[in-house]
Amino acid sequence: MTTHEIPEDAEICPAQALLKMLSGKWKAEIFRLATERPLRFSTFLRSVEGASKQSLSTALREMENDELIQKTVIREKPLHIEYTLTSKGQQLVSVFRQLEGLS
Repeated sequence: MTTHEIPEDAEICPAQALLKMLSGKWKAEIFRLATERPLRFSTFLRSVEGASKQSLSTALREMENDELIQKTVIREKPLHIEYTLTSKGQQLVSVFRQLEGLS
């Protein structure tokens, strides 16, 4: 079971499940930034104002466990890690774009 996975016998609407996955400090901003392009940890750290390394790392790990983002090790010199949206995360981008049209 992932960090915020809902037990199969629980009755919860999809919107509640989504809000649960994106709740928590920094997650909405991480998600927004990840929609733009693959990013390194250091880029998130510079872009998410006020986030500590530990809190950012925790949020990224939880989002990875919830299958919203994917961590990829790039074996170049220097070795680095990039975070991208998964297909599940990409599907949510269209949901947010539809919500933007409501306001």
